[in-house]
Amino acid sequence: MRVGVPKEIKAQESRVGLTPMGVREFVAAGHEVLVERGAGAGISAGDDAYTAAGARIVATAADVYRAADLVVKVKEPLAPEWPLLRAGQIVFTYLHLAAAPDVTRAMLDAKCIGVAYETVTDAQGGLPLLAPMSEVAGRLAIEAAAQALRRPSGGKGRLLGGVPGVRAARVVVIGAGTVGTQAARMAAGLGAEVTVLDRSIPRLRWIDDHFSGRVRTRFSMPGTIEEEVVQADVVIGAVLVAGAAAPKLVTRAMLRTMEHGSVLVDVSIDQGGCFETSRPTTHEAPTFVEEGVVHYCVANMPGAVPMTSTYALVNATLPFGLALAAHGSDALARDPHLRAGLSVHFGQLTSAPVAAALGLPCTDAAALFETVPPPYMSPG
Repeated sequence: MRVGVPKEIKAQESRVGLTPMGVREFVAAGHEVLVERGAGAGISAGDDAYTAAGARIVATAADVYRAADLVVKVKEPLAPEWPLLRAGQIVFTYLHLAAAPDVTRAMLDAKCIGVAYETVTDAQGGLPLLAPMSEVAGRLAIEAAAQALRRPSGGKGRLLGGVPGVRAARVVVIGAGTVGTQAARMAAGLGAEVTVLDRSIPRLRWIDDHFSGRVRTRFSMPGTIEEEVVQADVVIGAVLVAGAAAPKLVTRAMLRTMEHGSVLVDVSIDQGGCFETSRPTTHEAPTFVEEGVVHYCVANMPGAVPMTSTYALVNATLPFGLALAAHGSDALARDPHLRAGLSVHFGQLTSAPVAAALGLPCTDAAALFETVPPPYMSPG
């Protein structure tokens, strides 16, 4: 199969769909790999490194999309890429369609096959292709919060970890998944007072055990969120409903109870954000102020550390990408975990959460494929 790797065009996005080592794996498996010129510049991987790994360098994104049967990306196709999509072409990337009706419509119109990293599952019920970027984003969230708390950034001027004799910042993390756990780890490690809210008692119990009581836990309800937000210096939004739009858990009214210069970091912004006042920002202009509260809502946070993020992402996506390259869309029939990532298929929307968020009809993905019996082994 011909596998294409275009250069990412989202603002301040320096990650790339495949590293040279990832390309070598595809070539060793018998596939042809086309890489757009300069695609790896953000991770200091020059065209010569890709050529040495067996890729063919092409001049433009149009050259990639025209030739590739499988396009491996990092972020959703943007408007300049929409006319390049074609029927039956597999696009394997983060899609986050519940918050992107225009992208959804473009992919449906193109009749391509869109497989979203963020909803591919594993045998344990996890999201293995979302997890590495969630780890990165959770850690970056605390770095971003610490910067935003500083007076020159518009914050109240409180040091996240405090100093002896002066209280540390109060950090509230909404959501105890991968993002929330990593954010809590970073904040607690810096000496902040950390509270994690979630609706899963087993997960809260795990947080309590894992941090040996150094992190407070509370069951997440509107009342407890309101109580914690009013006292917080920093609130991290780490809420995930797989494939669906994030619920708005912090209202504008709650913001009005916070001290001016407090900080919100909305890691859920890719799915529409979990704060009522959130709107996407960029690495170039990462913050804005609403109701006196600094908002950090960068939609591709891991793009700030592309070397770490790209290698972590390719480590996770590689087995699934190789399966798609080997079997095409039949890989979706063979592996229910990969099929869970299917979002659009020849003009049909196949993700129920996306359909619910956008008010569109949905087709059952499993019904599109005949069952393929063993001995096929899932790459997950």
